[in-house]
Amino acid sequence: MNTASAFARREWGPLYGAVHGALVARNWRAVPLTLACLALTAVAFALERRSWGLPVVEAAGFVRPGDPLWLALLRTPLSPFVPAARLPVWGALAQILVVFGIAEITLGRRALVVIAYVSTLAGTLYARIGVAVGPDGAFGLPASDASVVDTGPSAAVVGLAVCVCYRYGAWVTGGLVVVAMVAEVIVKPDLAAKEHLAAIAAAVVLCAGDALVRARRHHRAGAGARGGAA
Repeated sequence: MNTASAFARREWGPLYGAVHGALVARNWRAVPLTLACLALTAVAFALERRSWGLPVVEAAGFVRPGDPLWLALLRTPLSPFVPAARLPVWGALAQILVVFGIAEITLGRRALVVIAYVSTLAGTLYARIGVAVGPDGAFGLPASDASVVDTGPSAAVVGLAVCVCYRYGAWVTGGLVVVAMVAEVIVKPDLAAKEHLAAIAAAVVLCAGDALVRARRHHRAGAGARGGAA
């Protein structure tokens, strides 16, 4: 039990402290962007159920690998808030509430937007490449996937989860996220599963860039301290 408690404190203690402290101090005011994303997803879901609303949602957020690139790029920012066909709306809302909320508190709103967008964009671009490669390639996709509606928050959620784990040193949890996504591809190698790997790759690049910036700042700070001492 002591070993399990020690692991939990080491793995999730700093993250829990940051999230709990922010929620106690500010309540729901700590996650205004997350609440806005929840509202946008709920509105998109409601509109999809209306004959007049579906074309609006389609024009704003439906992304297909076979779409012209300019159109896909134009719709990508809103595509995470259009619930995916294979994911119930409550699942999309739960993912956004938990993962977006934690990321907003721990990483900040700007980082949340950047990571979510880059992860989603990585999935969108991969889907186009995968269809172009074809089913014979290792990471290719069948031509029929060109017409699949590719929406939902899952790519953004995966990317954010990896970045949060990196920032707070939850390495086991981050590793489990990666392993789960790899297992998903092995069990069901479809468009959505492979896009999750693309999102992870994008998140790893962002984490590596952040680590490099931090290392350079630390080096400069150390050099400045040595220079001042001299």
